[in-house]
Amino acid sequence: MRVAVSGACGFIGRYVLRELRSRGLTTIALTRSVTPRPPQTEASSWVVMDVASASADPFTAMGSPDALIHLAWGGLPNYQSSHHLEVELPAQIAFLTSCARAGLKRLVVAGTCYEYGLTSGELAEETPTRPCTQYGLAKDMLRKTLFDLRMQYDFDLAWLRLFYLYGDGQSEKSIYRMLRAAIDRGERTFDMSGGEQLRDFLPAHEAARLIVEITQREGASGIFNVCSGKPISIRDLVQSWIAAFGGKIKMNLGQLPYSPNEPMAFWGKCEKLSAIIDMTQSNKNKTDTQDSA
Repeated sequence: MRVAVSGACGFIGRYVLRELRSRGLTTIALTRSVTPRPPQTEASSWVVMDVASASADPFTAMGSPDALIHLAWGGLPNYQSSHHLEVELPAQIAFLTSCARAGLKRLVVAGTCYEYGLTSGELAEETPTRPCTQYGLAKDMLRKTLFDLRMQYDFDLAWLRLFYLYGDGQSEKSIYRMLRAAIDRGERTFDMSGGEQLRDFLPAHEAARLIVEITQREGASGIFNVCSGKPISIRDLVQSWIAAFGGKIKMNLGQLPYSPNEPMAFWGKCEKLSAIIDMTQSNKNKTDTQDSA
């Protein structure tokens, strides 16, 4: 299986490339420039391609892969920027439409939990979307466009709503990176919100494993939450990170406001994704048993 990855040099893209490589899959990594690539982002081949200014036939230019894992998205982390709707969305639609028209048969796209907006509690894939950020709205509109496009062109589409991911290589503005930096500087306290909000966090390497599992799963189409399914308070999460880092820093709670763009408590329901993964593992075990017989 030949898999192309857009956004290959990004935070999640690096982990996805690593996971694909560990499975021995042929990978085509798309990058916007020829500048030095981040470490540990080896791929079978690299293609310089900017989604915003791709050729008329990007699918052929990337080598006509069997599947495309589409992670590229610009304008972050400014979630309320008009860039998402005015620039990013039309460019994404044009790029992916060209790929589908040229013969792409499997498309896996990174969505976001921001599509759910301010809905609280456990969020299932069937929960109505009510985005309250420009980013979430643009992603939601792209999803609807792609599922309509699937009616015109024959391709499998998996839309993966990523919840909160963390790991090395993340944005310097993420709480994970800011905490690590504060510990490295030897600071005694770490300013944060009250820490009472409940969120759904998943290590980036685990998210990459799930993304690749779905990509390899023939016929796995639809919307999937990529999450842990387990809510945790930000306070408890940060404390667990401090313990894992071996730091002595103390949380300085209540110093930052809560985000107006997120409800106080929400997490993903992941039974749909788990069922696909369990089925894949079961089939693999059967094959291994038959091969050893």
